[in-house]
Amino acid sequence: MCIVFTCGQHEFSSQLQGAEGLLCQCHNCGNWSASVVKRHPWFTFCFVPVLPLSIHGYEDVICSICNFAQPLANRGDVLEQMRLMQQNGGALPLQNRGPPPGPPQGWGGGPPKEQPHMQYG
Repeated sequence: MCIVFTCGQHEFSSQLQGAEGLLCQCHNCGNWSASVVKRHPWFTFCFVPVLPLSIHGYEDVICSICNFAQPLANRGDVLEQMRLMQQNGGALPLQNRGPPPGPPQGWGGGPPKEQPHMQYG
C-alpha cells in the first residue's frame, strides 16, 4: 500500500487597507502597474493550509506585469502617496496620480505646428 502526501506553500494576498486603487511605478520594468499588497504565506498539507509562516504578513509593492515585489518600507514615494490619500479622504491630488493617459508628448499626438513663413527681401 502506497500513501502519498503533498506538502507545499500557498500565499493569500489582498490589497492593503488605505491603499486601495493606488497604482505606482514598478522599479523593475518601469510600468505604472504596481499595487500595494499584503501577503500571508501558509504551509499546506495535502493542499489544505495548516500553519501560517508569518504572523503579521508582508506588505509589498508588486507589479502586475513582471511580478517584481519590493517591501513597502523601501518605497518612500508610495508611503508619501498613501499619507496624502489619508489626508485627502481617499483621493490623490492630481499632481501625484502618475502619468497622463495617452501617448507621451512629442510622439505626434497633436496637430502639426505651423512653420513660420520665410520672407525673401
